[in-house]
Amino acid sequence: MTGYEFEATLYAWDARTDTWIFADLPFDIADEIEDAQTGPRRGFGAVKVEVAIGATTWRTSIFPSKERRTFVLPVKRAVLKAESLEPGATASLRLTPLS
Repeated sequence: MTGYEFEATLYAWDARTDTWIFADLPFDIADEIEDAQTGPRRGFGAVKVEVAIGATTWRTSIFPSKERRTFVLPVKRAVLKAESLEPGATASLRLTPLS
C-alpha cells in the first residue's frame, strides 16, 4: 500500500485533554485507506500504520471516528516533545498503512 503525506492540526481529545492528542486524516486519504482494507478488521476498526513527523517515526493504529467522519491518529507525547509541537500546531505527517 502507498504512503501519504499531509498536514493536520493537532488537537486534544475532548474527553481526556490531559492525555490524548490526535490528528485527523484528510477525507480523501481516509477514503483510500478504508477502500483498501480487506479481511477482518482490528478492534474498533483500527488500521496499523507507520507515521513520521519530522525526524520522529513510530508505529501505531488509526481509528475510524463517526463524529469526525474520518480516521483519527493518536500522536504520542514523546513525539510532540521531540518535534517541539503542542495541541493547535499544524504538523506535516507521513503515514504508511501496514499490512
